[in-house]
Amino acid sequence: MTTRAELLRDIARRFTQAGLDSPEREARALLKAALDLSDTDLIVRNDVPVPAEDAARTLTLAERRMAGEPLARLTGRREFWSLDFTLAPDTLVPRPETETLVEAALKAFPNRDAALRVLDLGTGSGAILAAILSERPSAFGIGIDLSEGAARQARANLVHLGLGNRASIIVGRWAEALHGRFDLVLSNPPYITSADIEGLDTEVREHDPRLALDGGTDGLGAYRTIAAALPDLLKPGGITILELGAGQEADVARILTSHGVPPDGPARPDLAGIARAIVTAPR
Repeated sequence: MTTRAELLRDIARRFTQAGLDSPEREARALLKAALDLSDTDLIVRNDVPVPAEDAARTLTLAERRMAGEPLARLTGRREFWSLDFTLAPDTLVPRPETETLVEAALKAFPNRDAALRVLDLGTGSGAILAAILSERPSAFGIGIDLSEGAARQARANLVHLGLGNRASIIVGRWAEALHGRFDLVLSNPPYITSADIEGLDTEVREHDPRLALDGGTDGLGAYRTIAAALPDLLKPGGITILELGAGQEADVARILTSHGVPPDGPARPDLAGIARAIVTAPR
């Protein structure tokens, strides 16, 4: 019977041969999730034998990873802003670059006790909204998603994180039929052009929901819809922060300006230096 350490080495070797970028890290994460282990279990109790059926199930997951299925889809979980989120087929896997929006929002509203009203359009797993609420304990947020499955998962995540009493999740199309004004409107909208979807990496193309990827013929459809709604959504002094795809800053800036909500300056770059979060001037 193989031990935990032997199984870990076997999976890491397979991942190395498959050309994965971080084979040891991914092997460790997969083994922990598959066998419900902690880091301590893998360090202190790595000589514990793994039952044959558990080893076979873990190796099946490893094969799926090597075939291009994201690790987060295999484990069903992803960390964002140091918070743990459960994923659903209807939700995007939260990406590190999206944390740029959270950073920009916290900088715009530095008072930790501010009683903000926050709106997250296309909330998905609820990651952005939860991150803001976790940092601003007097804030209340609404998350909207067209997908009922995504909305259900967002609600479950917020409840799990102890934020459910400060958030409402609604199924709907952007801000349609929404009344009220907000201090902060955020969105990571679909921004991939329809023609480019088939050229995306397998991890994205085959495993992320198309609804959350496809931004129309020019990738800007969601931005136009959101920008048109912003004058009626923002409170005096309110701002909007939108995630951008690479090379979209100038186009989105023009769209926002045409609706009377111009950017406050250059978009905030992510860690790769890509203009990622465009912030509107205070309303």
